Amino acid sequence: MAQTVNPPRGMRDFLPAEKATREHALGVIRRSYAAHGFDEIETPVMEDSAHLHSGMGGDNEKLAFAVLRRGLGADDLAAAAAAGDVLALADLGLRFDLTVPLARFYATHRATLPPVFRSIQIAPVWRAERPQKGRYRQFVQCDIDVIGEAGQLAEIELITATAATLDALGLAGCRIRINDRRILTGLLEFWGIPAELHERALITIDKLDKIGAGGVVAELGGLGLQTEGFAETLGAVADGGWGSADPLPWLDRDAYAELLALRAAVPQVELVFDPTLVRGMGYYTGTIFEIAHADLGYSLGGGGRYDGMIGRFLGTDVPACGFSIGFERIVDLLPADAVRRSGAVVLVHDKDADAAALVALKSHLVREGRRVRLEKRSKNLKALLERAEADGFDGFAFVNADIVDAASLDIKPLG
Repeated sequence: MAQTVNPPRGMRDFLPAEKATREHALGVIRRSYAAHGFDEIETPVMEDSAHLHSGMGGDNEKLAFAVLRRGLGADDLAAAAAAGDVLALADLGLRFDLTVPLARFYATHRATLPPVFRSIQIAPVWRAERPQKGRYRQFVQCDIDVIGEAGQLAEIELITATAATLDALGLAGCRIRINDRRILTGLLEFWGIPAELHERALITIDKLDKIGAGGVVAELGGLGLQTEGFAETLGAVADGGWGSADPLPWLDRDAYAELLALRAAVPQVELVFDPTLVRGMGYYTGTIFEIAHADLGYSLGGGGRYDGMIGRFLGTDVPACGFSIGFERIVDLLPADAVRRSGAVVLVHDKDADAAALVALKSHLVREGRRVRLEKRSKNLKALLERAEADGFDGFAFVNADIVDAASLDIKPLG
């Protein structure tokens, strides 16, 4: 029986054109982040299980891929399965995001880093998701973080750099929704929800755009809460916007004033106040934000302030704030010709062409800074040239016995 040749579920192969588009986008993102003063770091794909399951990763901890300790036998596995604690056999795990590794990285290297550290991390992460459209088990995250800055300058730099990066990618029409966890806490306290149910209630409120106010109220009622008045409150704020804050009796005014100051500091970016914005991660402590687009029903990235995370490693809190672009979603929005390269040329030759002469021509063009591909002439020349154009080439030339040097080539445009 033939074996399956597909990649594992939730993971993907990328054809050359797809890979070229991804690398183009990654290049744009890296250059934009670097221009805003961020420095790129790299962390291992695996971290200690104790770090990945320390309560810092929220619900994503449940989706972590565990790596079993070496030397385990069948008896060990059977005993752990019987006890319902297979994770006890794992000492490592694949990272499920880049924020937990960054916190560990900072704790490790703090003595050699500047007082305010601005980092770039662009790398794959792994989650044991149920694969579906837009959800993968391996995907790339593009994070920038500011560590050591307690003031609002951190949020300002992150939002400015992210907005500039979206512009550099050619993605128009993006807005950034913002809120503050203190505002959400005020809402939960106004409703009389006990502190031990706050995180669970926030997970439900985070579903507002998917299940509506009625669904949120019903799910909160399932937690044993008295939900009278909940629907009216949600209805009063569901539209969001800065004007919606005025009639909210539970609003944390200090937090709202900070959001107003943030809005004034970045007038070139469209910030939309959304008092029901949650962001799913449990480690956020203050400002939170999310990239929205009017034509899309999902976010294109997000982040926020997480001042309590690094303290789990160091024993003392360090202010931190981060913003992540949803790379897999953004790369699908790029125009089809995003990676066309000026000067990329295909040399179409006969099957009996002199190999040394072909390589000499190619080498000359490469030295000029061109991208060059050799293609043997086929009966279906149209298909050959269409494939080259799809791969990012913008010119072609025929090579025959009359071509003695690069100057003799008649390079014609593709498309």
